[in-house]
Amino acid sequence: MSQKAVRIGGDDVSGTSGLPSWGPARTTGPDAWFLASTPDGFVLTTSAGVMNFTGRDCSRLSVSRWWFGRSLLVNGPVAGRYRGVKSQDVAAIRSAIAGRLQSVELGPVLDRARAFRSDFNRLLEQHRMQGRWIPYDRVAAVLRLRPTDDELALLRGSMREALLTPEEREALDLLGRDWTAIVRSVNAQILSAELASRRDFFDRIEKSPLTEEQARAVVTFDNRVRVVAAAGSGKTSVMVARAAYAVARGFVAPERILMLAFNTDAAAELRARVAARLEAVGLPTAGIQASTFHSFGLALIGRATGRKPSVASWVGRQSTEIDKVLAIVDELRDSSPEFRYKWDTFRLLYGRMSETPETGDHDSYDRDTRQNGFRTYRGETVRSEGERLIADWLFLNGVEYRYEQPYAHDVADADHSQYRPDFYYPQIDVWHEHWALRADGTPPEAFTGYADSMQWKRSVHQRFGTTLLETAWHEIVTFKGFAALDAELRTRGVELDWNPERPRPTSGAQPIEHERLARTIRTFMSNVKANSLTRDDLAARLAERPSPRTRIFLELYWEIHDRWEQELRAAGAIDFDDMLVQAADLLERSPDLSAYDLVLIDEFQDTSHSRARLVRALCQGPEKYLLAVGDDWQAINRFAGADITAMTRFEQMFGPAETVRLQTTFRNPQTIADIAGRFVSRNPAQIDKRVVSARRAASHPEDGPPVTIIRVETRDGLQRAIDGYLTDLATRAAQSSIDVLGRYRHEEKLVPRHGFPGLDVTFRTVHAAKGLEADYVILPNLTKGIYGFPSKIEDDPVLGLAMPGDDGFPHAEERRLFYVALTRARRAVTIFTVVGQESPFVVELLDDPDVVVQGITPNATRVRVCPGCGQGTLVLRRGPYGEFLGCSRYPACTHKAKLDRGTDSGRLRAASPRMP
Repeated sequence: MSQKAVRIGGDDVSGTSGLPSWGPARTTGPDAWFLASTPDGFVLTTSAGVMNFTGRDCSRLSVSRWWFGRSLLVNGPVAGRYRGVKSQDVAAIRSAIAGRLQSVELGPVLDRARAFRSDFNRLLEQHRMQGRWIPYDRVAAVLRLRPTDDELALLRGSMREALLTPEEREALDLLGRDWTAIVRSVNAQILSAELASRRDFFDRIEKSPLTEEQARAVVTFDNRVRVVAAAGSGKTSVMVARAAYAVARGFVAPERILMLAFNTDAAAELRARVAARLEAVGLPTAGIQASTFHSFGLALIGRATGRKPSVASWVGRQSTEIDKVLAIVDELRDSSPEFRYKWDTFRLLYGRMSETPETGDHDSYDRDTRQNGFRTYRGETVRSEGERLIADWLFLNGVEYRYEQPYAHDVADADHSQYRPDFYYPQIDVWHEHWALRADGTPPEAFTGYADSMQWKRSVHQRFGTTLLETAWHEIVTFKGFAALDAELRTRGVELDWNPERPRPTSGAQPIEHERLARTIRTFMSNVKANSLTRDDLAARLAERPSPRTRIFLELYWEIHDRWEQELRAAGAIDFDDMLVQAADLLERSPDLSAYDLVLIDEFQDTSHSRARLVRALCQGPEKYLLAVGDDWQAINRFAGADITAMTRFEQMFGPAETVRLQTTFRNPQTIADIAGRFVSRNPAQIDKRVVSARRAASHPEDGPPVTIIRVETRDGLQRAIDGYLTDLATRAAQSSIDVLGRYRHEEKLVPRHGFPGLDVTFRTVHAAKGLEADYVILPNLTKGIYGFPSKIEDDPVLGLAMPGDDGFPHAEERRLFYVALTRARRAVTIFTVVGQESPFVVELLDDPDVVVQGITPNATRVRVCPGCGQGTLVLRRGPYGEFLGCSRYPACTHKAKLDRGTDSGRLRAASPRMP
């Protein structure tokens, strides 16, 4: 710290002669002395000679009272006392000594503060001059020079402002300011200047000029950039322009640029677009790599190990992977009776089971008993899922039973109706009660009076000497409970014949198909591998959320998993999940394997844990830049291991980042964008955005309403209705493309096989349509059920054990899938559904003011959302007392409404004035 004059009461001790000095009134004779301040410390001149005090040696000097005056004391090897310190100099000398000592103690802190100020200002000025965005890592490198917070607190607490130079004051002032705001301000200036000065580049790099928000995403050249891109907003243009901008500005050499896509077609499009567009503006393209994650990972492993791995022949398509799981299951069932029994029991009994005795939606109604409940394989309606488990187990074992047969003795009284035990076995004259009890012996809290009822029923059997078998929920949800029941029945002479293929009546419930369970197994496996989960990991998760059903599933899963791994080893191959994990492992251990400085990722919302690891490892080290483009509203691949949090919690995973939004869609009319946006935004856990169409006005007035719901009376009428719609469309919109988007492949049968002149009609699944578009979109079967939309197949709770955590919003992934379907259309979307069987998603759209409802018949045109649940529609029903309106979700919802003959015209009330 440089020395300067010390002010005392506003007076300069040294006058105008430079640094301050002090001495007694008499400055000659043997007692004369003179203390002078120097840039490094002090010089004391006495009759005995000259003494220099620098650094910590300044602490030897002090001023103290001596008799009737004050003296300058020198401690240490050459001690002395020098009388005659003027009273007006005491404070100045002490302050100067303290200042010198502060310079010794806090000098390094001030040095770092000055260095930080210098480097920080230099960084800002360099980037202003270069017109280059200031990236976070460069700012962080400068910030590492700053004094610590503790040092700054000490500095500000002990350093007198008067002792600081102007440079030091400026440095401390900068340390106290919001440096992030300073950097943001300068970056805003750079961004504005770049957008103006390079407008010609942004106009020419793609066939259509980049919008301002696209150009902003290109210029924002930070180390980590998340681009939240709405459907149809031109995200590929941003990726291509980003690569071109990096090359044109000399930020990154072409061979140091890597572009990663999720499928072969997308990677091929990136390669073609980069080559064409960079060549169009005279930039080199040689060396820029555009690849799928899988191709890149395989090449990296080959380069790192000297041996490129082979991918198993059955891997890569969901259909062949599921076929492989089914083949493994068949082998295990043939070789292991125990596995066969577990597989069949889970598929036939536990596959449809809820986690607790009080949960689960009713799916059946018995008209004779007017009872809501659960349908069994025999076709009857039972009251609880526990009773259904037992009834189905008895049926599959060929055991004769009667459900809720009246007890053999009349026990009705003032407090009890006639007793009807759950099951009766006529062959052995034995009754059976199933209790909804948890492992601690208690019933659910909502079951008021349940314990008293149990006691009364037991007392009835005791009084009349009848035999009662008892089971409890917590026992039958494991194999243990059924093993005990099996033993009881056999002991009493009942012959059990387990037959998973036992013919069921047409009215009976349908089991989970082998293929559906195999799909669940493969989905679970993808997530286990993508998240690098071990047996111990899953066991720990299960311990946190105990579930007997999931425990049984895990037992099945690990046997299939182990056989899958054996098959891979036998083929000398790996699957893609293994490959991604291996590639990430290699990069984490050896960052030098990454030969890229700019990494651009497409469809980032579909990134799995293993892909995220790979990307993070690619971007280790200084001067690495990541641009991740995606849309959490289109995250639809959780079943394949995708983790939406890679998009929604980007900074937590990849570090401090800039977020840029692309909210202009070039595909959808504004009305479709609004309807789709309102629908998907009902889930509050997603990134907020407001999508604006570049086509404000309707380009094709003849299209009619942008989103239309057409209701038909029966499922059999869907194909006829679609045929009629396409026939009409061919007369008014020739030379148009139409994508019929089904939730499942089997819905292709709803597309008429004959052609329609002038129309290019293509069927795709919604998943396959991701990234594509057409003039018109048809959704052919928006109904409820297992194979409805939303699908119930993808929602098996066991998947939650291995999948990334979801946000808890009902049907969150299916909701996003429906959003994808809506936003494929350039002109209009038409949704077909069945009266009384509407998808919950259709019911939601009925409340949207921009959605139009039509019907093949006048009755189908009139619709009313159920006020009881809000998820179904009111449909005409007939009961003992005539016609009434009931919820289409009955028996899950039991809401009823009187038929208003005046406004309903004997049928249904029109939903709103918006409908024709």
